Amino acid sequence: MTDTQLHGSGGWVIADITDEQAKNADLGVGKLFLSKVEKLDTEKIIKHYCKNCDSEFDGPTKIRIEEQNNEEVSDELILIERGQYTCHKCDSIIAEYRVFKKK
Repeated sequence: MTDTQLHGSGGWVIADITDEQAKNADLGVGKLFLSKVEKLDTEKIIKHYCKNCDSEFDGPTKIRIEEQNNEEVSDELILIERGQYTCHKCDSIIAEYRVFKKK
């Protein structure tokens, strides 16, 4: 595991992620993206930055769960949770996440 910067539309986090998570987060544009890692355990998030309030914080973001259901999204995948990583200071969304499971 390594401390890695993961980008979202509203900022970034530095988190301790596995090589497999880093591979999933890489879209081939020179940055790693938080939304492609599914949901991170908050204990793995070391610090975060919010673009809206232009602030950097030690420790994890807040996590807001938007939905917990078992929505079928394809013949092979079920969406089990949708949520957001949010700023502690201004509550803006840093990134969104989705958690899927295979049928």
